Amino acid sequence: MTDKKLTRRAMLQGTAAAGAGLFAAGSGFPAFGQDAPKPDAPLPVSASGKLTVIHRTEYFEEAQTIFRSAVTDFAAANKVELDISTTNSESFGDFLGKMTAAVKAGNPPDFAYTSTVSIAQMNALDIAEDVTDVVEEAIKRYGNVMPGINAEINGKFDGKWKSIPYLGSTTSFMFRKDKLAEKNIDASTLLTLDQRREAALAISGPDLYGWGLTPNQSGDGYGFLNSVVLAFGGHYSDETGQIVQFNTPETVAAYEWLVETYDRNGKYAAMLPPGVESWNDTGNNEAWLAGSIGYTLNSFSVYARAKKEKNPVFPNITLVHAPTGNNGDSRDGGFVGGWLTIFKNAPNKDLAKQLALEMIDPKNFTAISSIAGGLFMPAYEGLWTPELLAADPNYGIIKEQVSVTNPFLGETWPAKPAPQFGAIRASGLLEQSVGNAISKRMTAAEAVADAHQKIVELFEEGGIMQP
Repeated sequence: MTDKKLTRRAMLQGTAAAGAGLFAAGSGFPAFGQDAPKPDAPLPVSASGKLTVIHRTEYFEEAQTIFRSAVTDFAAANKVELDISTTNSESFGDFLGKMTAAVKAGNPPDFAYTSTVSIAQMNALDIAEDVTDVVEEAIKRYGNVMPGINAEINGKFDGKWKSIPYLGSTTSFMFRKDKLAEKNIDASTLLTLDQRREAALAISGPDLYGWGLTPNQSGDGYGFLNSVVLAFGGHYSDETGQIVQFNTPETVAAYEWLVETYDRNGKYAAMLPPGVESWNDTGNNEAWLAGSIGYTLNSFSVYARAKKEKNPVFPNITLVHAPTGNNGDSRDGGFVGGWLTIFKNAPNKDLAKQLALEMIDPKNFTAISSIAGGLFMPAYEGLWTPELLAADPNYGIIKEQVSVTNPFLGETWPAKPAPQFGAIRASGLLEQSVGNAISKRMTAAEAVADAHQKIVELFEEGGIMQP
């Protein structure tokens, strides 16, 4: 797959705008009151003989501790100085801008463990090293990459892997099974968005808000809003990825559904927690762990924490598959939940490749996976051992989703992943556009039309001219 039509300048503008904070009031994008992301600390400066490693900050501290310990032990065994630090690798942070500047200056960190950063954007910016040899060695040792995580179309370009699949992940849609049981609702029958919304309303009461999904700019908010738009048949572009097609009756219908859902004076008001419209990625975590919400979408951080802390909510968690499309199509599948990247001009490239294989090795990986409550699931078939599956009753559902042979493409459907879609995500455009409709600043149709025009401008500024 090749797509470098979106320029480096457009990539950096997308990430810089988001990293600096939310758009100005004049842009028509309300902020819902969330604080702008804080800039990252300066990245470490690489040097020959000093291994520089950056990694995402984990919600689950013990997993982060094990990861750092493994890296530290590797550096000690190889008698090399280590500089290890954390970074905000969310796609709306300033990670890509900083990494591009570091590569251009010739002193990038050697190695990064990231999550939502678009590898297609890294490839377009030409900042990632070819790591095909590492991926092929990992496959030789541990089996094929899980077929359901869309790894090749997200990380392989012109036959070359530009990052190493590390985690095989899916999204955790979680219900309180005890609350469903009280209403005689079987979680396995809740297939559609409408069925889940009605169930969330049904289980709401004085001590529980049924709906724990935020539309605000965040990893969880973006994932939820995409699932709604896609379920209704809306999409950003045609199947080529070149022609913007966001302004459709299907997308408008999705926005109208969201407006109805978050109407504080409407049918579903009783299921809405206070402030859910402005939650960030920790909002639903805190509410779920406090036992105050009955249904949420999360990246397994809250599941892992509940398991680790023996929260009384944990035994009552049931995972459900991704909601089906309104046409009945399955939306099952997964994604690479963590990538290992080695940067262009890295002075310790060969050592960084060895480190990547060390982190995938079961002696390190399984130690994290077995205790991390769904946050660290294998990207390679051979690492899904019976022992791992036995560690948690919900792990089997995760494996089912990352094992599907024809997984849903996700946010870029019907097009394959490409840099322009990463730029849309980095801008926060979807969340902020939905915010226009929910806050009644615009009608659903107006908000969709406005977002469509902004996507057109983004594409054309990147060199993808529209008819």
